Amino acid sequence: MFNDTSSLRSHLATRRSGKARDMIAPGPDAAQLKDIIGLALRTPDHGKLAPWRIVTIADDQRDAFAKLLKDAWVAENPGAAGMDLSALDQFAHQAPSLVVLISTPVAGVKIPVWEQQMSAGAVGMNLLHAAHAHGFVGSWLTGWAAYSPDVAKAFGVGDGDAIVGYFFFGTPAADLSERPRPEYDDTVNAWDI
Repeated sequence: MFNDTSSLRSHLATRRSGKARDMIAPGPDAAQLKDIIGLALRTPDHGKLAPWRIVTIADDQRDAFAKLLKDAWVAENPGAAGMDLSALDQFAHQAPSLVVLISTPVAGVKIPVWEQQMSAGAVGMNLLHAAHAHGFVGSWLTGWAAYSPDVAKAFGVGDGDAIVGYFFFGTPAADLSERPRPEYDDTVNAWDI
């Protein structure tokens, strides 16, 4: 069983993202999504800077999001006009719920930018944990849409800011399957002085 919420330890031991393209309804309703985001904001944040923000994309905004993606792709890839851009349309419409996480490091403070960016990453992980705690599956995706200057601009991403990822939430259409995980002995070693 994946995403076992019987205890925190069980959840961490069975945590598994789902594929956004395979998610179906139901997804979180407005109150559940607000709670998921609220839980995610309880993250390590050295200096209490909240160096991140979240943008929700409602169901009735998915067509506009798809248009943004297609327009940005064509603008950034001369000659792409008239090409099949259905993959971008599919990306914009997959899964019942979608939020965008943006890293917004605060300049001119003693907390290093790297720590602020890591805090944004922790918010991302907490978004997945919170969605799973609500009985949904989540997926954190990046790809071209996370690095496109035109897409970033549409989300108000300023200098030094970055889209951390797109977070999709819903119900898995099929049972989740395990993926390869790093082996403990391959990734952990004792300090040898």
